[in-house]
Amino acid sequence: MGKPTGFMEFERVDRSYAPPADRVNHYREFLIPLDEKEASRQGARCMDCGIPFCHQGCPVNNLIPDWNDLVYRGEWREALAVLHSTNNFPEFTGRICPAPCEAACTLNIDDKPVTIKTIECAIIDKGWENNWISPQPARHRTGRRVAIVGSGPAGLACAQQLARVGHEVAVFEKQDRIGGLLRYGIPDFKMEKLAIDRRIAQMLAEGVAFHTNVHIGVTLPTRKLLEEFDAVALAGGAEQPRALEIPGRELDGVHFAMTFLPQQNRRNAGDEIDPARAISAADKHVVVIGGGDTGSDCIGTSFRQGALSVTQLEILPRPPEKEDKGLTWPDWPNKLRTSSSQEEGAQRDWAVATQSIEGRNGAVTAINCVRLNWKRDEHGRWNMEEVPGSEFRLKTDLVLLAMGFIHPVREGMLQELGVALDTRGNVQADTDRYQTSLPKVFAAGDMRRGQSLVVWAIREGRQCARAIDEFLMGSSELPR
Repeated sequence: MGKPTGFMEFERVDRSYAPPADRVNHYREFLIPLDEKEASRQGARCMDCGIPFCHQGCPVNNLIPDWNDLVYRGEWREALAVLHSTNNFPEFTGRICPAPCEAACTLNIDDKPVTIKTIECAIIDKGWENNWISPQPARHRTGRRVAIVGSGPAGLACAQQLARVGHEVAVFEKQDRIGGLLRYGIPDFKMEKLAIDRRIAQMLAEGVAFHTNVHIGVTLPTRKLLEEFDAVALAGGAEQPRALEIPGRELDGVHFAMTFLPQQNRRNAGDEIDPARAISAADKHVVVIGGGDTGSDCIGTSFRQGALSVTQLEILPRPPEKEDKGLTWPDWPNKLRTSSSQEEGAQRDWAVATQSIEGRNGAVTAINCVRLNWKRDEHGRWNMEEVPGSEFRLKTDLVLLAMGFIHPVREGMLQELGVALDTRGNVQADTDRYQTSLPKVFAAGDMRRGQSLVVWAIREGRQCARAIDEFLMGSSELPR
């Protein structure tokens, strides 16, 4: 695809960032996009590689070589149609997906994959700029009603697909605004919320009804959904955080990441935060426990709030600078990655366990840590052991726990429904029918598969919509 010799003629060029000294002063997006000419050249780099391994890497099965070729030829509107055929929300993935497609790109064997994520974002942004994106209401109504619990990417994708084939769709969200983790978990500097608001407007015009401040199983009994709707989709995410059971956890100044991050997004939206509940990193030494994306988001937010220092601790060992392509390609490799937030000045430390948290007058003042040694046992499993004499202490005024999420919250809706759970505590459903142990109840996204990526949530929401459509109508024209 693209220009047959493009990968030999053009070097990989990707989007750049505004300088850290500038971007930490605001909460807006700071990516500097490629101009149209450069984006076209990057599309030309897509090889005619025979087997497009990027398809394997992309959970939504984006037709990547096709829209790369169209961008190279300047056929942007056609590229947008191809992109939308597999992905309801490319503006989400074009900003916050880690791009497993690029890891799988044939050119990544040489560490110079096609800038797939950048081109994807350029296509959708151009579509919005030129008003090429409009509502697609159904031509006929089926008379069937579907309730969707949760308005994150899985719930939104499921809702849009079902509305477009004529079902009456109602989305229930416990927060005061639509968007789920996209709204209150992803910092605005990674994705401004206009991206969500435009899609909500489109979906309203397509007939989707949104209900905010409705917490199913708490403010609205679950049985009401079973009584009033022909099918119910559970897309509420995996919100139970991994706990840190150590002495001092109860001290003031020790918070889960998902208590800290939403507050700043609310401030950016103009909301007032109760001073008694407000959390701020201003003029504080911050320690972030957890080395993933959520921890990175805590770093960037802390610097923008005026933190004096930020240290990020990871329990796993430092990954290699470069992967062994012969062993890993085209799969997602374990290697050292540095996020834009980490580049803003965070200190990172690996193979560290937190033993206790110290405080004075009820507030955190320091954490006590120990270094770890990771070894394989006789069965090849990794085990950790503390390194004798390696204990150390970090002064801190704010500790943010970003160690991931273990499964959906069970209290309330799931307990009322009594749906079967899998061995990890997620709602049990397969990837064919997406049906739970209750015939008219379905599950998709993190609630079904556990903590994952936005691109997986969109995929599951789309596939769940097809399964529900088949359940209601006997067959479906929706794509998988």
